[in-house]
Amino acid sequence: MQPYTDIRAGGWVARLPAAWRPYALLMRADRPIGAWLLYLPGLWAIALYAASWGDGVRLALLFLVGAFVMRGAGCVVNDLWDRDLDRQVERTRGRPLASGAVRPMQALWFLAALCAIGLAVLLQLNGAAILLGVLSLVPVVLYPLAKRVTDYPQFVLGLTFGWGALLGSAAATGTLPWPALLLYAASIAWILGYDTIYAHQDREDDALVGIRSTALRFGERTRPFLAACYAAALGLVAAAGLAAGLSLWFLAALALPAALLARQVVALDIRDPAHCLTLFKANREVGLAVALALLIGRM
Repeated sequence: MQPYTDIRAGGWVARLPAAWRPYALLMRADRPIGAWLLYLPGLWAIALYAASWGDGVRLALLFLVGAFVMRGAGCVVNDLWDRDLDRQVERTRGRPLASGAVRPMQALWFLAALCAIGLAVLLQLNGAAILLGVLSLVPVVLYPLAKRVTDYPQFVLGLTFGWGALLGSAAATGTLPWPALLLYAASIAWILGYDTIYAHQDREDDALVGIRSTALRFGERTRPFLAACYAAALGLVAAAGLAAGLSLWFLAALALPAALLARQVVALDIRDPAHCLTLFKANREVGLAVALALLIGRM
């Protein structure tokens, strides 16, 4: 049986110059779903608060570039922390740092380059957004430690990946409206759910090497936990939209992401790693559907 890995060395990555390929894999350029999921909470905030279509498009493009490079930077930080653990986990032992294709010092230089690009994007925003962008580095650095000290590292990931809801609100308004906090909480609940699905890919290996996760914490009880996370996420998005003055059409439009999330809960099979990855990836469509609902509510 072929070892299970989520690395995708084929496709467009295989057409890169040989010296570039390990760095593309290091920043997970072969799997852009992580960049999408980092981007979407910011897109929600932009959809909710952008002053005009033109400003919304400008911010959406800046956030897209920022999400791609900073997700890559976060992956480098994660893999620097975890390179020894990654060698012991089937899905991750082929990662460039774990396999030796990239040395730690090379990874640090690459991390500096990604952060420089991220800083250039951040400096296009207003002062409040710049401050929040700098503060976001705290959860980014702490997340890789969480899996060693708590059963809920997925919550810490939620604090990290959901930060865009705050950053996008500040970028669009110059302040931090209080409904943005509800949107941030919704992002955390959503991420807590979908990353629990993701963690089931490594459940057995994680138990052997001492990595903690909500997948291990809840095990066979994951389905009700997932349902609770997703219900909380939808309720908090609805509360944020109504608090920001959206029309009732927004609530009707939330039926689509609600249906997509319910399908994940019903279809979950924690014993099938490949299917868990498929369900995890389906959250891109969920996030886009939420952004669409927010836009409909403003019409």
